[in-house]
Amino acid sequence: MNRSSAPEGIDFNTPAMQRKRRVRALKDRLTRWYVGVGGMAVLFAITLIFFYLAWVVAPLFKGASLKADAPLTPAWLKDAGRPLMISIEEQNQVGLRVSEQGQAIFFDIDTGNELKRVDLPLPPGVRITAIGKDQPGTPLIAVGLSNGQVLAFRHAYEVSYPGNRKTITPAIAWPVGQQPLTLDEAGRAIDQVTLSLSGSHLRLAGATGTQLHVLAVELGEDPQTGSVTRQQSLIELPQLSAEVKGLFIDPRQQWLYVVNGRAQADVFSLLDRTLNGRYKLLENANAEITFATQLVGGISLLFGDSQGGISQWFMVRDTDGEPRFTRIRDFHLDDAPIVQIRAEQRRKGFVAMDAEGRLGVFHSTAHRTLLVEQITQGPGLMTLSPRANRLLIESQGTLQALSLDNPHPEISWSSLWEKVWYESYDEPQYVWQSTASNADYEPKLSLAPLTFGTLKAAFYAMLLAAPLAIAAAIYTAYFMAPVMRRKVKPVIELMEAMPTVILGFFAGLFLAPYLEANLPGMFSLLVLVPIGILLAGYLWSRLPANLRLRVPEGWEAALLVPVVLGVGWLALGMSPHLESWLFDGDMRTWIEHDLGITYDQRNALVVGLAMGFAVIPNIYSIAEDAIFGVPRSLSLGSLALGATPWQTLTRVVLLTASPGLFSALMIGMGRAVGETMIVLMATGNTPIMDMSLFEGMRTLAANVAVEMPESEVGGSHYRVLFLAALVLLVFTFAMNTLAELIRQRLRKKYSSL
Repeated sequence: MNRSSAPEGIDFNTPAMQRKRRVRALKDRLTRWYVGVGGMAVLFAITLIFFYLAWVVAPLFKGASLKADAPLTPAWLKDAGRPLMISIEEQNQVGLRVSEQGQAIFFDIDTGNELKRVDLPLPPGVRITAIGKDQPGTPLIAVGLSNGQVLAFRHAYEVSYPGNRKTITPAIAWPVGQQPLTLDEAGRAIDQVTLSLSGSHLRLAGATGTQLHVLAVELGEDPQTGSVTRQQSLIELPQLSAEVKGLFIDPRQQWLYVVNGRAQADVFSLLDRTLNGRYKLLENANAEITFATQLVGGISLLFGDSQGGISQWFMVRDTDGEPRFTRIRDFHLDDAPIVQIRAEQRRKGFVAMDAEGRLGVFHSTAHRTLLVEQITQGPGLMTLSPRANRLLIESQGTLQALSLDNPHPEISWSSLWEKVWYESYDEPQYVWQSTASNADYEPKLSLAPLTFGTLKAAFYAMLLAAPLAIAAAIYTAYFMAPVMRRKVKPVIELMEAMPTVILGFFAGLFLAPYLEANLPGMFSLLVLVPIGILLAGYLWSRLPANLRLRVPEGWEAALLVPVVLGVGWLALGMSPHLESWLFDGDMRTWIEHDLGITYDQRNALVVGLAMGFAVIPNIYSIAEDAIFGVPRSLSLGSLALGATPWQTLTRVVLLTASPGLFSALMIGMGRAVGETMIVLMATGNTPIMDMSLFEGMRTLAANVAVEMPESEVGGSHYRVLFLAALVLLVFTFAMNTLAELIRQRLRKKYSSL
């Protein structure tokens, strides 16, 4: 402003005024810079969090890789005879090779040097004709002999540290005694053999051609000599019509699986000694089963066929409740016949080799093919280490060791988001169960029930919070007296400062049992309060005008406080009587028995009330500001043209404030989706997919809070929890982005009002 335009007597060009303007301009620049840097820092932090989560999650979807060591040709391998089995011990240092000559040779994996040779106590003139194993992870081996007998032994490894140097001493143990068990009294050679040891109960099965021989052996210990005692009995089963190609016994010693013919499996019950059924394993009549084995745990069987396919089967109860052998899923390596399948000993993964030397790495639960690679020029004898990170192949007189990197095979899109048919389940389901009591459990890491629980909790919370918060905001901003508004609005906004852990604690320890004990009163409260308010409004409108005018405009809501309190007291006081009259004294029992609905004390109703209470201040504050911010001139103009206050509210004020109202609802929804402590403490944290108001749930945020401290850093469980956090972040980001787009569209649409 120049001197001529300045008011008379005021000089704006004095040094003091100039300094003041410079300071003000500097403050403006600093503020703009500070706000800009702060905004960019927030965006950078959010982006950094996103990329960090993605970086932790990315290895889950990485495939497997192989690294081959130099092949070994140890001298002892030349005259060791045809191999029947090779294996690797836990530390990947010592290998075992069992040959048809009855020799068990322990050797160094890295150098191939022979460490120890044990001659199995075979009867004179008898040779090994078959070999079988207990389920994967159990070092119990059975060898069938040419005289109809079976010898069972276990390979063991003792770790010691003489001179602070780690030393592994291999040995052969005899848990069922060194004397062979007789399977075929006629002395015919055993073609197939298997066994299962559970405590002191041994089940031994063998085949000579089409004849089955099954023994039940009870093991004990002689108190005087300490030697193993055996009491055996024959289990008679229906005989077969085709040559046996494989035998397997489940760990509970309930089922005997017999692979016979070209592609048939007969399942026998060892408990009632009957045939459960004969099952056709392949649809193609020209194909045949070329290899079969059990997965870890012994529940599932894997069948490789002559066309490069691998199928997984296990027992499932049908609609009549009868167990049936069922095909679950299929894999494919290539077109060559499958000659070997080796199951992992700690996970539901396996490796397979075909006749042309191609190796495939698979995982059953994830239904995932992680690697297919050519490793030899032809078939060889293969084994997989207990930790599933080392392969050993004997082929053409050489030993080839390979390092296998396969850290997260159990994760795939289908295992995370689709129904999966888990072992011992009657149908595919969504299941989250990250831990179990045994080491050979099947990982159940579906995020679907957690995502469902998150949306369910948010839905019920918004079902309570949205109508109350928006209605309260409308009345406070548009109808309430300014003096009363200045008291009510801060009190409601102060509710937002209450820690959610306190709300969760209150909901879990007090509200949940109180609701269970007063269910009729709670539901009658939801019905009687609106009726009471409408009735009070109707009676108020019928009072003489001179009485109604004594209440200042905008203070009518204060008269409803005693109405709401009175109706609430009446509804809750009537609860025991309603429960006695209508529900035979117990509404929860009536819900469960008469309606068939499961009632969980910490359920969605409790979460909806507690979380709705927490979300109301967020929605109310933003919505109230949006409505109050509508220019007063619009309301006055509408009223001046003859519109009623209600018409002005619905057709002018709410439309103008709709962008702000929508933002309030979306922010409230985001708060409900990300809430942790309330759902953690007020629900049973059961990861189920049920929209029932009386069932609990588990949310993504609560699951991360519960299980992250117990997860192994870098493990699959750990990274899946990070994936859950990433899903939550992406969902919130997408929802907020969509909300902003809709808000901008609404603002543009109603900006002309």
